Amino acid sequence: MKKLRFAFMGFRHGHILGVYNQLKDRGDVETVAACEEDAAARKSLLDGKNVVITHESYRSMLDAVPCDVVAVGDYYGKRGAILIEALKRGKHVISDKPICTSLKELDEIERLAREKNLSVGCQFDLRDSGIFQEMRRLILGGEIGGVHAISFNGEHPLNWGTRPAWYFEKGKHGGTLNDIAVHAIDVIPWLTGLRFKTVNAARNWHVRPAEAPHFNDCAQVMLTMDNGCGVLGDVSYLAPDSQGFSMPQYWQTRFWGEKGLIEGNLVAKEITLYSKSAKEPKVFKPGNGSPGGYLDSFIQEIGGKKEGLSPSSADVFAASRVALQIQEAADKGLSNTTVG
Repeated sequence: MKKLRFAFMGFRHGHILGVYNQLKDRGDVETVAACEEDAAARKSLLDGKNVVITHESYRSMLDAVPCDVVAVGDYYGKRGAILIEALKRGKHVISDKPICTSLKELDEIERLAREKNLSVGCQFDLRDSGIFQEMRRLILGGEIGGVHAISFNGEHPLNWGTRPAWYFEKGKHGGTLNDIAVHAIDVIPWLTGLRFKTVNAARNWHVRPAEAPHFNDCAQVMLTMDNGCGVLGDVSYLAPDSQGFSMPQYWQTRFWGEKGLIEGNLVAKEITLYSKSAKEPKVFKPGNGSPGGYLDSFIQEIGGKKEGLSPSSADVFAASRVALQIQEAADKGLSNTTVG
C-alpha cells in the first residue's frame, strides 16, 4: 500500500510538532519535506525539537517535492494563504487551529476543498480527551435530559517573554476568540448534538502586555444554540503564568439540563453528575481518550471514509466559520448575528 506523503510548512507554533511526531509512529505515512521560512524559527528547531528542515521556501518545496498532504504550523495570519496555495495544487491540508484569520480566506479554502474533493483537517484535540468523550456519552445518553445552558472557561497564561513574539505583532494573531474559543465551538456541538444559531454578543479587550496595546488578551462570548440553549464563554489570557495549564479552571465546562448538571475539566480528570433523581453527586473517571484521534480521522477521510469522523472536513469548516463570526462580532461591536 502506498504511503501518504506529508510535507510540513511552518513551525512557528509548537502545536504542529504533535502532528510531526505522531507521523513517526505510523506505518501508513511518511514525512517527505519540511519548510520553515523564518530564519530564527529554523534555528530554534535545532534545539532538541528533532525536526529536519529541508526547505526555506514554501513554493520551492511544493515545486520540488511530490506530496499528498501539507501540514501547516506557521503564524495564524499566514495560514490561510498557505492552505489556499496547497489546495490549488491538489494537496490535502491539515493545520493547527485556527486554520485562517478571515471569513474570505475560509470561503476560498472551503470552495477549493469541495471543488477538488480534498480533505481539510485541524488539531481539534479536545475531542480526543477522555474527559470530553465521557461527557459526550453521558449527555447524548440523556443523563441530564435536554441541554439548556452551557458555560466554558478556556483561560490561558499569557507567558509574555516566552510565548512566540509574533502573537503580539499586528496582523499575525487574528484575535483571541478565533485563537482559543474555536476549540469550544468545535466540541460543543459534538458533545450535545446541538448547533449554533446566534452570536448574541462578543467582546475582546486589552489588559496586558503594556508593550502591545493593540493585543486584546481578554475575550468573552454569549451564544444561542438551535434549541434555545444559552452559552457563555471566557477565553482570556488571564491564567497566572506560574500555574498556567495546571489550574482546574482550564477548559472547565458545565452543561445544565432538565434533569441535572454535568461538569468537568481537563486537569481534575473526573466528571461530576448532579442529577435531580439523586441527593449526592456521582463522579465518573474517564478512560485515556484517543490521543491523535483528529489525525486518524483526517487520514481516514482522505482514504474515503465518510461516517464516524471526528472531526470531518465539514466539522472543521463549521467550527472555523462560527469562531470567525464571533471574532468579527467582537471586533466590530455586532450583536445578535445569525450563524452561517
